[in-house]
Amino acid sequence: MADIQSIKNRFGIIGNAAELNYALQVASQVANTDLTVLIFGESGVGKEAFSQIIHSLSTRKHNPFIAVNCGAIPGSFTGAVDSRKGYFETVNSGTIFLDEIGELPLGTQARLLRVLETGEFIRVGSSKVQKTDVRVIAASNKDLLDLVHSGRFRQDLYYRLNTVPIRVPALHNRKDDIILLFRKFAVDFAEKYKTAPVQLDDDAKNLLINYGWPGNVRELKNIAEQISVLSQDKQVSGRELAKFLPEHPMSRLPVLAHANGNGTHEFANEREILYKLFFDMKKDVTELKRMFLEILQNPNLVAQNQNLVNQLKESESYRLKPQEFMQPITQPVMQPAQPVLMHDDRIHEHEEVEESLNIMDKERELIIKALKKHKGKRKDAALDLGISERTLYRKLKEYDIEE
Repeated sequence: MADIQSIKNRFGIIGNAAELNYALQVASQVANTDLTVLIFGESGVGKEAFSQIIHSLSTRKHNPFIAVNCGAIPGSFTGAVDSRKGYFETVNSGTIFLDEIGELPLGTQARLLRVLETGEFIRVGSSKVQKTDVRVIAASNKDLLDLVHSGRFRQDLYYRLNTVPIRVPALHNRKDDIILLFRKFAVDFAEKYKTAPVQLDDDAKNLLINYGWPGNVRELKNIAEQISVLSQDKQVSGRELAKFLPEHPMSRLPVLAHANGNGTHEFANEREILYKLFFDMKKDVTELKRMFLEILQNPNLVAQNQNLVNQLKESESYRLKPQEFMQPITQPVMQPAQPVLMHDDRIHEHEEVEESLNIMDKERELIIKALKKHKGKRKDAALDLGISERTLYRKLKEYDIEE
């Protein structure tokens, strides 16, 4: 088994995350066998790099290696038409990497299963059975078991492929590696474009670390190249970096969900979250005001109408302690309008003062409060607000808030 650090040096693997090291260890251990390997991981994490590592460390390293995108291959790929060789014949004695195996048509899955189990295939238009000696490494960014349960992937093929599983971690689970990777890419692009490598200040580093990276290492590399080419200042600030990050990235934050036609949910932006929060709390507070007003106007109401008391106790907002209800709390609660007491201390009339529900005003107010609370520390303020630092940077600029 090769040393993990030597594998990193040889194949240009950057990072020290425990999940990454474990995946490399498994790849190293299984490389010198002929076992089938199934590599899992999100798009852009580098699954093909692991297939090349396994092939290069195996006894087949001097024989052919071919990578095939299963979503773009014809229905029959194990054999060939007439004299033209198919994939498995071309790569005989070598390694074939079947990327996105979950996209393989069901009919082709049956032919692949036969090759895996017997090493045999039949050319298209021929009746002659031929033998092949191929090591198969497959990869998927989908949960193949889900595809099995939905009838889109053969169960027997899944268990045949999944002899040795390797899971490549997503970049958002390798936060300590993000700056290391960016620095490596920045140096590479500086050499490519004959310029000085860009440097990140502390705000930019924090922004980079806390971004969700839905495109993983591939996306980070693209961002590094854009900054290397387009940034006029080689010392990149957080504000400058924010310009290169997508305006509405695929977020991993718990946000307001909308049901789609598939029964799943799609997520909205931070402004919709705040609006939903204000709307729900407004309804709760309005209902509480109504009940309290009825009780204050009629002291005998509690004794006469036990159902109203039970309804009050079951209210979500009733879970607040009395002192918490009377004092400001951290959530942006609309305070109930106070009844106007007359000189005889009895309620004859009351008026309600409707607070502004302008979402932008409320959002700006919350951001200012969070910054004051955390003494201008944007990272802590963003965490308290439940948004990313990148979003906070954008909001500061959008609302022209001076720090």
